[in-house]
This record gives sequence, C-alpha cells and structure tokens, in this order.
Amino acid sequence: MSEGAATVLVVDDTPTKLYILSSWLRRAGHRVVEATGGLEALVKVEQLHPDLVVLDVRLPDISGYEVCEQIKADPLTSSIPVVQISGAAITPADRAHGLERGADAYLTEPVEPDEFTATVEATLRYYRARQRAERMATRLAALNEVTLAMNAAETFDMLLATAVEGTSRILGRLAGALALPPDNRIRRYTAGPPAHAATIRNGTADSLTRLSAMVLGSAAGTETATVSAADWLGLVPDSDAGEGVSVVLCRTKAGRPAVCLGVEADPPVGTDELSLLRQLGQALALAVDSLAAYTEEHAIALTLQRSLLPARIPEIPGVEISWRYQPAADNIEVGGDFYEVLPLGERVLIGIGDVQGHSLHAATVMAELRHALRASLLGTVDLGASMALLNEVLRCYHPGMTATVCLILLDPASGRAELANAGHIPPIIIDARGRARYHELGNLLLGVSETSYRVDRLTLPERSTVLMFTDGLIEDRDKRLDESLEVARGLAESVGEDLEPFCDRLLARFGAREDDVALVAFRRSGNG
Repeated sequence: MSEGAATVLVVDDTPTKLYILSSWLRRAGHRVVEATGGLEALVKVEQLHPDLVVLDVRLPDISGYEVCEQIKADPLTSSIPVVQISGAAITPADRAHGLERGADAYLTEPVEPDEFTATVEATLRYYRARQRAERMATRLAALNEVTLAMNAAETFDMLLATAVEGTSRILGRLAGALALPPDNRIRRYTAGPPAHAATIRNGTADSLTRLSAMVLGSAAGTETATVSAADWLGLVPDSDAGEGVSVVLCRTKAGRPAVCLGVEADPPVGTDELSLLRQLGQALALAVDSLAAYTEEHAIALTLQRSLLPARIPEIPGVEISWRYQPAADNIEVGGDFYEVLPLGERVLIGIGDVQGHSLHAATVMAELRHALRASLLGTVDLGASMALLNEVLRCYHPGMTATVCLILLDPASGRAELANAGHIPPIIIDARGRARYHELGNLLLGVSETSYRVDRLTLPERSTVLMFTDGLIEDRDKRLDESLEVARGLAESVGEDLEPFCDRLLARFGAREDDVALVAFRRSGNG
C-alpha cells in the first residue's frame, strides 16, 4: 500500500454503482469496505472507524443525510470525513443541504473516475493534515505537562520515572531511560503504555558510556539515533529490543554524563515523534542538571551553616542543656539562626538569635554577631553593653539588616540569672511543678535605632527549665502566631525529666518547617 492508502467505507444500495465506486478506490490503492444501507453503515463506522465514508444520499432504510449527521454527532466518529454522492439529488439546494448536515464534499452523477478519486484524495489529505495537527497539539500540551512535572520532581528517581512515564504516554510506545544519579550507580527506567508505572533497575556500569560514544561522542549537545536490536542487546542484555530502539542522547556540558531517553522503534518512529523525543530528552537533561545543582548546593549550604555554629556544647556543672538545629525543609540557602553556650567563670551565658533573611550574607552577619558577642564578654560581663555593641555592629556595618537576640547569664549554684532580650520570642520558663509561662517582652530588635537595652534579673529555682527557640519553630502561614505560641507553651508543661526526648517531641509536633529552627532547652539541676 502507498502512504496515501486508506480504509474507505462505500455505502450504496445499487450493486452496480457499489461495484464501480469500490473498483475506482481499489485501483487508487485504498482498502474498501462495503455497506448497502444506512443502519449497516453506522454499525461498520462504529466497529471499523474507517478513514473516509463515501455515502449515497438515497438509501432504503434511512437517508444518507441522516447517516452523515449521526456520524458527525458522535465525538468518537466526528472526525471521519464523509463524501456524499447522488444521481437523483443533484440540485444546488440538495448539495447545500448535504453540506449543511455534515458532508465534507458532495458529488453528483454522472461523475468521472478522475474527479471522484481526486475528491477522495483531497478530502483525505485535508483530514490527515488536521488529524496530525490535532495530535501534535495534544502531544505538545502533554509535553508541557511532563516538563513541568519533571522540574517539580524532588528526587532523581521521581524525575526519571516521570520522564519515561510521560514519554510512553505521549508517544504510545514502550519508553526507557538510562542515567547516572549522584550516587554513581547507573539506573534503568522503563514504562509502557497506556499508563504503566515506571520500573527501576540498576544498569551495567559502562552501558551509558558506550551508548554515548556510539551516538553523541564526548561533546555537549543532543543527538538522536536508531540503535539496532543487536547493538541494543549488547548494551542492555536483559531488555526486549524488538526491532531496535530510537534514542536521544543529551549532554548539557562537556565532561558531564549524558542522559539517554528512548522508545521502541517498531513501528518506525516518525519525524514528528522524533522531534518530540528530542524535546523530552533535552528537558530531561536540563532537569537532571538542575536537580544535581540543587542537591550539591543544598549539601554545601548545610555544611557551611553547621560550620558557623558551635561544634559542640560544653558541659556545665549544675546545668543540663539540650539543643537542636533544624534547617528549613526546602531551602538550599544558608540561614541566620544561631545559638551559643559560653562558660564565663562560675557562670554560663546561653544565647539564641536570628538574623533577618536566608542568604550567604545572612550567615556571615550571624557569624559576625557571634564573634562580636564573644569579644564583648572578655572583660566585665554586661548584657546591656553586649546588646548595645551588637546593635552598633549591625547599624554601622550592615545597615538595613536586623536581628533578634536573647541572652541569659546564669549562676548555676545560686540560680541567679540576668536576661536581655532584643526583639526575640521571650523564653518559656517552666517551674519544677511543670507550670510554664513566657517571660515578659524585651527590648527593640537589633539594627533599627540607637537604644539602651534593659536587663532583667530573676532567680531560677532548682529543677526549673528554660526553653528558647527561634520563630521558625512556630510561624505558619495558615495559623495565628498567638495560637502557635500557646501550643509551644502547652508542650513545655510536659517537659519531663529528660530534655533530649522533649526537644525531639517539640520538633515533631510542629513538623517540617519553611524556616530554619534553632532551640536550646536548659535546666538548673542543682548538682553543680
């Protein structure tokens, strides 16, 4: 059959005319199915879904007009073109009536063979172009959806599974991918139509390298190729190669591993399909690079952030201390939350703070404040003077930046304490009976204006506990701050004997956070 071969349903109740029309179509290379009545024609349209219907207007049961109208009214068959033909209804009004009721062309007899076959070919050509355009529009919409889903994937397995499932759905073929995630173990992903979930298996160590050498070489770029069944089985011995595999290999930069996306090549992959495969492969390669960069940046950010915080908390006689630092769940940038525990002779300074923003700058400002705080404590310890110094550091060297800091200077032996709070969430004080309350509000936050900082004096009885935390623990977009503060206070009343599990319970109660969280819980044990 030629490329233009189509399945054509010819409907006519006159045997001679049915034979002649069918003969002309067969000589033109088309497959022909015949019907002698309108009801029979409708059944065959539903069963066979032909490429075109040649329909006599006058039929013994229902008219050709009605048959055409029913074909066009059904969403499953409305795209099938209909050529009406008649030797009786030949007036302009008859032709207009046929076209108004859905016919794509209307011929009157006598009709010449060349005119008939030319009309059929022109109608098929138009509808095939329309179907290709509609199919391509549908596939491009699906390509956009798959690309968005790939870019939203949070893991490499999710990303590559999304890519092969989407490729299989768009092209209606068995699809697969070969990739090298950050753990340096080759993965194979496969998915088949219509909607099978992707399966993931380990690949052979050199399969992607050999395939890249065959198709792409060592340069960056994108190349498509059809790999024979024998060559493919040499690369992936346990796969079902069939008639071979059409693949796209993408490498965004020289020296990086390529990403392979492919589909079965039986039947042969057309030009439009190959173009879509190429676009899918390029989108996958870019998404893999983005996710790899995100993963690397996230690891670097966490390493840097932890390097700026105390490596360990010193043991302080007479004080039990537990601390936690939890980075934001989805933030790769470095935050400005910090905590500090410094022995100062017979006393201990315990502090917590939060510099505005998430960036490397916020982290460096946080480090400066910690160093400035430590320097301020080398001589006479004065919390008000220390806060004033931190305020001046921000105002002089980082105008526009703000920070909150809370400092507590405790004498473990006597329980006497000093507290200075610059705009931070007040600490929760829990007495030995488990009753919890927030300390009163403090001073203006750092970095706003020149001010003096009040220092409160209090006494912490034995077995009393203090809980300090940054606002990342309690801030939620869909909840009032007062409600979250009360939740934290209520949890503090169940602090228990061991601070470690309490800190874990506290973090678990609020769950994954959108902001970094630092917290310090300490208890005057009276055993110093």
